[in-house]
Amino acid sequence: MVEPLLSIVGLDAFHGDAQALFGLDLALQEGELLALIGANGAGKSTLLRSITGLVKHRKGMIRFRGEDILGLPAHVIVGQGIALVPEGRRLFPSLSVEENLLLGAQVARPGPWSLQAVYELFPVLREKRKAPSTSLSGGQQQMVAIGRGLMSNPDILLLDELSLGLAPVVIRDIYALLPKIVGNGLSVILVEQDINRALSVADRFLCMLEGKPSLQGKPGDYSRDQITNAYFGT
Repeated sequence: MVEPLLSIVGLDAFHGDAQALFGLDLALQEGELLALIGANGAGKSTLLRSITGLVKHRKGMIRFRGEDILGLPAHVIVGQGIALVPEGRRLFPSLSVEENLLLGAQVARPGPWSLQAVYELFPVLREKRKAPSTSLSGGQQQMVAIGRGLMSNPDILLLDELSLGLAPVVIRDIYALLPKIVGNGLSVILVEQDINRALSVADRFLCMLEGKPSLQGKPGDYSRDQITNAYFGT
């Protein structure tokens, strides 16, 4: 049996003294898009931050391409091929659009993503490449955040709250581009509160409730009522 690209076993994670994840197991295959769904406080963002080394108080096992990465610092994990597009975008306001994008290329990993490729994916960013990132709309800032993650040429892209705070038409346009983003065999873990939107693009989903999985599988394997009940714990 082929080992998953990413394998998590028995992961506990803490914010100070408060435990946020409880013995969580997860597997991600190459080229797979896994949707993480769940209400606020379910532990979705903590899971992504744990994978990327941004949560320090963790125990369990996180293996990437067969190697344990649990104890590695965040910048090393990015260099090995896991990039996070964080909730709230977290752009550098003092930098231009292009300078923000180029930060993603600092790890110098080979791959298909370059400034030219990102500008082809998001043409509006080419037009605004010299503008301060703070001058962009929320949707355009999200494009910069995604582009910055892609510029590191990751094997796994973690998208945290992709549609948060964006207008419906912008959300539709960004989701329409996901097939191009994953078209080179990229694996994706997508955190999303919009159940319908997440399940429409996912190969598999994992529903989380209070730091634990409450349901997982392929979207077509469960009724919407079953998924909704797992989401709310009813």
